[in-house]
Amino acid sequence: MQDTDPTPASRLALLTDWLRLQGASGVGLQGAHALLSCFGSPGAIFAAGHADLAAQVGERLARALCAPPTRAILEQADATAAWCSQPGHHVVVLGDPAYPQALSHIPDPPLLLYIKGAHRPAGAPGPGHRRQPQCHGPGQGECRRLRRRAQRCRRLRGVGPGAGHRRSRARGRTARAGATVAVIGTGADLVYPARNRALAERIAQEGCIVSEYALGTPPTPGNFPRRNRIISGLSAGVLVVEAAAASGSLITARVAGEQGREVFALPGSIHAPLARGCHKLIREGARLVETVDEILEAMRVSPLACIEPATDTAVPLDAQCMLVLKKMGHDPFEVDSLLSHSGLQIGQLSMALLALELAGMVERLPGSRVQRVVGATGGALAG
Repeated sequence: MQDTDPTPASRLALLTDWLRLQGASGVGLQGAHALLSCFGSPGAIFAAGHADLAAQVGERLARALCAPPTRAILEQADATAAWCSQPGHHVVVLGDPAYPQALSHIPDPPLLLYIKGAHRPAGAPGPGHRRQPQCHGPGQGECRRLRRRAQRCRRLRGVGPGAGHRRSRARGRTARAGATVAVIGTGADLVYPARNRALAERIAQEGCIVSEYALGTPPTPGNFPRRNRIISGLSAGVLVVEAAAASGSLITARVAGEQGREVFALPGSIHAPLARGCHKLIREGARLVETVDEILEAMRVSPLACIEPATDTAVPLDAQCMLVLKKMGHDPFEVDSLLSHSGLQIGQLSMALLALELAGMVERLPGSRVQRVVGATGGALAG
């Protein structure tokens, strides 16, 4: 929190003022923003006289704001200060230099952000992604394909529900993919559902967990739609990979559009229930995309500028894979031409290309073409 006097007492007083404003009965988020616009800070609000407050919010709310902080607020401030004393725990208030700039520009930014993790969320480097937790079948394959490409781009990151974070963490490529930001609908000191505890710990180690809710806030149905404005507010755009006709991903996409963010949707089969939400978004004006490069072009980012050399442990490849990689060069190559140049049988070539694609070294292009990924030099030769 921004504070010109770094003493613990002054920090606690500042935190108490923000918690009083956040918890003031009858004020609400919009009312709090109006008061901040008028008075400048929570401290100034509570220092103002009854008459000045009544002119802004009326007699009843003015009396409530003039009352001293309740015991519950003081205890909450003490507990929050103790939580912030732990490594990797932060509370950032609206107007603080550490508050994400992009999020501060949405119509209703949170007053406080509780952040747990190795990093703090910054501005809006690129699109976050939303995907249904039950992503499977063809959609799962498309998720993997997009994710492999995105993992070589620092401008894309995961922002959304647990299943999306679980898949983005599965290959352990945080350094290349960018830090994951998990926006939750409970207090930052809770994990919901409990089975996600290991995932939450890993995200906190490699990225961060963000909540606008006070510590100890339990999961309630209204919290989760509310957090969607933060998911989209932290990103320059939202990519929906799979969504049913009624899903939280559509809420995120709608809010993103209202915030002026780009909305992207991956199409699917007309027979797939989890493609209906994406098709609905496309009909309503979302950009239809099939590759990460299409997203980057829409964001006016050069795809080649985002590709980084692989830094993971070398992937074991057999001699046929190494041969195919050598024959490809770095230009797009037709599979039929590669078949004749390599001297392999069609089955051998198919297996080699599949292994190289899974290793993130080759990308498939339209028109039965493939291309070597920039920076892919080949892994250790399998014995």
